[in-house]
Amino acid sequence: MENMLNTNNLEVLSIPLALYIHIPWCVKKCPYCDFNSHELGADISLSMYDDYVDALLLDARMQQPLTQGREISSIFIGGGTPSLLPIVQYRRLFSELRSIFNFAANIEITMEANPGTLEHAPFAEYLEVGINRLSIGVQSFDVDKLQTLGRIHNPEQAITAIKAARAAGFERVNVDLMHGLPQQTLPEAMHDIQLAHDAGATHISWYQLTIEPNTVFYRSQPILPDEDSLADIEQAGQTLLQRLGYDNYEVSAWTGASDMPCRHNVNYWQFGDYLAIGAGAHGKISIGKNVLSNLADNELLSAAGIYRFSKSRLPKDYVTYADTNTMPTAPKMVGWQAIASDELVSEFMLNVLRLHDGVAWTLFEARTGLTYDSIATEITELINKGLLIDSKDTLRPTKLGQRYLNQILRAFL
Repeated sequence: MENMLNTNNLEVLSIPLALYIHIPWCVKKCPYCDFNSHELGADISLSMYDDYVDALLLDARMQQPLTQGREISSIFIGGGTPSLLPIVQYRRLFSELRSIFNFAANIEITMEANPGTLEHAPFAEYLEVGINRLSIGVQSFDVDKLQTLGRIHNPEQAITAIKAARAAGFERVNVDLMHGLPQQTLPEAMHDIQLAHDAGATHISWYQLTIEPNTVFYRSQPILPDEDSLADIEQAGQTLLQRLGYDNYEVSAWTGASDMPCRHNVNYWQFGDYLAIGAGAHGKISIGKNVLSNLADNELLSAAGIYRFSKSRLPKDYVTYADTNTMPTAPKMVGWQAIASDELVSEFMLNVLRLHDGVAWTLFEARTGLTYDSIATEITELINKGLLIDSKDTLRPTKLGQRYLNQILRAFL
């Protein structure tokens, strides 16, 4: 596999550009969570929110040249628990962001929300600032399972939150559900799906609980259903979701008949670009040769290519961080690195193969700067094994390939 990056092949201006915003606080850290989230202390003050939004806006201004003239097509506000940030701060944040970036006319703006904290602002006020999609972290509607997961809401609050969001005018409401929970039975898992649908979910993210390092569950592992039970739950859940009218467009993402795939996440899975502001946020950006002159005097952007970057994880460091190395286009950097050509294939495949309909092969060259010929041998072998469809136009796993994605990915390591 000879993966020589040709930056002339990077069609940067045609690559969609998104923005990720990280709100790092939560009321209580869940035992399964490995995200960059920090419990709110008793000494919280409104000035902390002011300082954090100030830092977000500074960060956004310094990243503006990285847009290279592109519109922001989607925004995702994650956490933590983004609904903890007061609505007055969201008004200030989005008022300024609209002056910094060029928002697409049909921009999708998603906010993650916890049913236990949604009393912080009426749903209509989120709509007023431009947030037009909610992702509500329910995880389960079972009291015992919620307690085991460390969630701060109860089933009634979750149902009320979904219904209230729809009644307020949100036409797009995703509900996050986990399956394979400790001591979970198949009927319990199906009940969660049915309740989410009945409450008004237009999109369901249904994924299996995994035990991640650096979590409470990793240090004290709960007893999970056995492999046969997990397989039965997954198969029954897929059947139920299909019967309810949901389409499985990605490994764990299901869109209802009235909704559409999450544009922001699809951009990730299609190896698009995304800026990132906030503590611990990660971004990816493609730099074209034709725009380097606009980024002059920036030593980290001296060459065209595809870069990843990250920000200080601790909120206090993010707010007060001062970089002595000149990086005027992205302050508070703790990581800025070009993706090596031999890593681009595996990263591209890791993302796009999650999409059940796959992508056009032309996207591979446009998003990576590599050519189909550089991986033709590996592709032929995977086709012969029945893991990829035999097509010169479309990159897509077969049904068998969807079950053995890791085997496909190992071919490109």
